[in-house]
Amino acid sequence: MADQGTTGENREEPVIATPEESNATLWSRRDFFCLAGWCGIGAGLGIGGVAFGRFMFPRVLFEPEAVFKAGQPEEYPVGTVSERWKQEEGVWIVHEPEGFYALLAVCTHLGCTPNWLNTENKFKCPCHGSGFRRDGINFEGPAPRPLERVKIDVAEDGQLVIDKSVQFRYERGDWTKPGAFLKLKV
Repeated sequence: MADQGTTGENREEPVIATPEESNATLWSRRDFFCLAGWCGIGAGLGIGGVAFGRFMFPRVLFEPEAVFKAGQPEEYPVGTVSERWKQEEGVWIVHEPEGFYALLAVCTHLGCTPNWLNTENKFKCPCHGSGFRRDGINFEGPAPRPLERVKIDVAEDGQLVIDKSVQFRYERGDWTKPGAFLKLKV
């Protein structure tokens, strides 16, 4: 038996395929999945970075001041409900012969803004029909309790000062507390 390995007669030459012959593509499956994995990691880090950046700038609610001056008491005729501050501050100022009180213009049912109906002498909520008397007591509709009063006082310059951060609830007996009613005859 002759030694074929040393002579090199039966040795096969390595075949080098050209891209046209081997159907080779630019991306192999391994390269594609590797790139997709890195893209996924990059997208996750990007989304996490955006979320962290959003976390560093929290949402802040800028509310108007709770305390405001409502003008001189003489500007409010006796026996009237003033809607002067309803749109801007959400407050009605009621001037009775004995003094003043301020009602918060928020329905106690679902938080809508009632309207003052001067001819009917009542507040009427347009959302679900709750009705409140002139003093804020509920008498019709689904509202579970009267309107809330807010603190009213007189400033050093003689103007009415309304503080919406201090609220008085009728059912707790708060309407008899100082600040819920301003005894002032004008």
